[in-house]
Amino acid sequence: MNDGATRRRRVDGQKSRILIVMHQEMSSPGRVGHLLLEAGFELDERRPPLGDPLPETLADHAGVVMFGGPMSANDPDEFVLRETEWLKVPLSENKPFLGICLGAQMLVNHLGGKVEGHQTGLVEIGWYPLQPTEAGRELMAWPEMVYQFHREGFSLPRDATLLATAQAYANQAFRYGENAWGVQFHAELTRVMMQRWVVRGAHRFSLPGAQQGRDHLGGRLIWDMHLKRWLVEFLDLIFHSPRLHRDDRAG
Repeated sequence: MNDGATRRRRVDGQKSRILIVMHQEMSSPGRVGHLLLEAGFELDERRPPLGDPLPETLADHAGVVMFGGPMSANDPDEFVLRETEWLKVPLSENKPFLGICLGAQMLVNHLGGKVEGHQTGLVEIGWYPLQPTEAGRELMAWPEMVYQFHREGFSLPRDATLLATAQAYANQAFRYGENAWGVQFHAELTRVMMQRWVVRGAHRFSLPGAQQGRDHLGGRLIWDMHLKRWLVEFLDLIFHSPRLHRDDRAG
């Protein structure tokens, strides 16, 4: 058994688990979940807004993925405050952590940064260009276009390394320490998930800077293959999983 496989096994012979933190009853880990399962992990799904507790330690987990949601990282809801404070667990235990959109913004708040909207009211809802920094390029190849669905961005936390930027919201991806990562954009969406977001989020397409639903779906045909390839390599980088080469028919 190679070193990567060894890291994914606990001493009792069971598969290692990834803690999956989501924020709505019908939320799905999408492609991230599919890829982690295929890499040999089990998923431990928790939904704090619905009352699910978060573990006091990650001794029984190989890492964490914290997903997005319609709420703000600045909301005063108890679960938002609880999740933000709980991030001391993966950070203190140096366990791999990936925050996506809201998850990244909670990490920024935990680290003393700021989460706020664009000063001119612009949003990023649709497909937008991404530019890796020199530090980002040293790690891996990045997609030219990424899918966004947010009204707030974040400052770069102190001592964090910026990995990718964009025009309206400059900070798009960062690394903090050895094992904490945050990304503003969404690579986890399957076709079904994107179609659902386009239908349920249509009321936001009138916001300044947002794209219409047909452009969301049309852009997927052009850019999604590259975004998916990036996600495979990014999860490999974070969770030390073997690189999985598949065709693009499965979502």
